[in-house]
Amino acid sequence: MIVTLIIVCEAGFWVLLAAGLAARYLLRKPRLGLAILLCEPLLEVLLLVVTAVDLKNGADPSWKHGLAAVYIGYTVGHGHRTVQWLDGHAAHRFDGAPLPRPPRHGRARALHEAKVWLGTLVAAAVASGLLLLAMWYVDDPDRTTSLKGWMHVAWRAATIHGVVALTYVLFPKRAPAPEERGEGRPLTKV
Repeated sequence: MIVTLIIVCEAGFWVLLAAGLAARYLLRKPRLGLAILLCEPLLEVLLLVVTAVDLKNGADPSWKHGLAAVYIGYTVGHGHRTVQWLDGHAAHRFDGAPLPRPPRHGRARALHEAKVWLGTLVAAAVASGLLLLAMWYVDDPDRTTSLKGWMHVAWRAATIHGVVALTYVLFPKRAPAPEERGEGRPLTKV
C-alpha cells in the first residue's frame, strides 16, 4: 500500500503542477494557479500520515517505509526548485519570458551547483529525521535495521552529489573567449 501511495503522490505532484501552471498561464488566473501549486505539500503530508498509521498498526518497518521517507525528503529538498524551473519554462513558452538557464561557467556555475547540493543535504536531513522518528516510534532495533540502511542511502547520495558539486569549484569551466563566441572580430573591407 505504501509503494502504491508513493506512486500516487508522484503522479499527483505532476498533475497538480500541470493544473497549476495551466491555470496560471493558459487561463490567466495566477492566484488560482498558486492555490493549486500550494496543494502539493498536502500529498507529502498524506504520505507521512499513512506511513505513520501503517507503522502504528504493527507493520514491520521495511524498504517501503524507508522509500517513503526518502521521497518526502527529496520533495522537501528539491520540490520547490522543480516547480520554479517548470514555471520558468511555462513563462517562457506562454508569456515570452527569457528561457531560464543555469549559469554555464566559472564561479556562477559553482555557486549554482552548491545551491542544488544544499537541496540534496536538506533532503537527506529530512529523510534521516523521519527515519529516526520511525525507529524511535517502533522502538525495536532488530526490526528497524532496514530503516537505518535508508539513512545510509540518503547520505551516500548527498556525499556523491557533493563531490560532483565540488568539481565545479575545483575545475571551473572557463567561458569561451570573445573570438570563439563570434564577438570582437575586426571588420574587414571587401
